[in-house]
Amino acid sequence: MSEIAPDLELALEGFRGWLRIDRGLSAHTVAAYLADARRFAAWLTARGHRDLLEVDHPDIVAYLVDLTDEGLGPRSRNRARTTLRQWFRYAQDHGLRQAEDPTQLTTAARTVKPLPTVLTTEQIEALLKAPADPGPLGQRDRAMIQVIYSAGLRVSELISLSRRSVDLIEGLIQVRGKGSKDRLVPLGDRAVSEIVRYVRHVRPKHDPDMRCGVLFVSKRGQGMTRQNFWDRLRRHARAAGIRGKVSPHVLRHSFATHLLEHGADLRAVQAMLGHADISTTEIYTHVARARLQAIHQAAHPRGGGDVQG
Repeated sequence: MSEIAPDLELALEGFRGWLRIDRGLSAHTVAAYLADARRFAAWLTARGHRDLLEVDHPDIVAYLVDLTDEGLGPRSRNRARTTLRQWFRYAQDHGLRQAEDPTQLTTAARTVKPLPTVLTTEQIEALLKAPADPGPLGQRDRAMIQVIYSAGLRVSELISLSRRSVDLIEGLIQVRGKGSKDRLVPLGDRAVSEIVRYVRHVRPKHDPDMRCGVLFVSKRGQGMTRQNFWDRLRRHARAAGIRGKVSPHVLRHSFATHLLEHGADLRAVQAMLGHADISTTEIYTHVARARLQAIHQAAHPRGGGDVQG
């Protein structure tokens, strides 16, 4: 650990107590704040600063620039900035400095939200064929994967689907989403066929007395858990030869992206996903655009790489 000036050490100890007692933060959160504060204190000491009285706005800017040069991303730099704002707030409240907070004029680093992971249509096809087990559990899993992809459901929505929420004649399901809001979502023909097969030949074996109200049940005749479906989905993804993370939400991302790639209206996708704000849905337009650009670059003779003259 780098050397820290004595007065800065005292300020760190006071900061620790203020976070735990006055702010009532958890031990984990306090430890995270202290780690960032100690890093700054060591940086100050190395530059000849002995206490918080000497710190000014250019020092804060220089420190954040150094964090950037060290390779820290925007989120880590923003967390460091938040820590410094809290530490200088403590210092002013306890008379360790009278000057204004030197962090006030700094702005948060811009963060770029990573694009969601999406499977290709070929990977989806492989995944839908992966539950090769002809037994009841394999048939149930095929139906569940078809439904979650065909309707773009959250895993919580999938496992809580009631038997009465599925209209196999019209090919619609009624989904209870976040905030207890209901929405109607169309099912594809393949998903309807898988549900019919499951309801006729599989479900009666696990819940012959129809005691469970949900559509998809475990072999004990009870509702599936999120973890159970996650584990089985990952197993089927490995069997399909799909590398990387495959989760229920990846299937939801794939549903939305594939719709937009094939010309679906953004408002319609928003309604099917159950998003309250269309800005949440708009991320999939960026995913679709990036995927199309990648396909063009890979497939077009002048899309990328060296051109042979």
